[in-house]
Amino acid sequence: MSHLHFTTKHANAATIKHNWYVVDGTNQTVGRMCAKIAAVLRGKNKAYYTPHVDCGDFIIVINAEKVVFTGKKLDDKLYQNFSGYPGGLKEETAKNLQARRPDAIIERAVKGMLPKNRLGRKMYKKLFVYAGDKHSHNAQQPQALKF
Repeated sequence: MSHLHFTTKHANAATIKHNWYVVDGTNQTVGRMCAKIAAVLRGKNKAYYTPHVDCGDFIIVINAEKVVFTGKKLDDKLYQNFSGYPGGLKEETAKNLQARRPDAIIERAVKGMLPKNRLGRKMYKKLFVYAGDKHSHNAQQPQALKF
């Protein structure tokens, strides 16, 4: 009886192709949309996904101010920042943050869903979030990504 040996093919810089996608945030639920974005940034949608290699695609999110929260999250959800000094905790509701910096909501949600290491920080840099429907990446010819 002969022994069959199969080797796993790992993706590397030569075999990976990074695509560009545009996601429209209009009427999208924040968590559900960001979970799908994080999966594409990691490259989980590709057949040659390799955990220790950045296989993911670039994602441009437009209309970030039009995302929706379910339930009472708009009033109840708190975003916290701590300066490191005593009494340096700042809290802000989702409604205030959406009015002031709508891109930060998506950026923070996606960042929390990526690995907490050098590779995760590299993946996070492939995310571009814009409040309006204009973006400056037309030269990359991004395709629309539907969920």
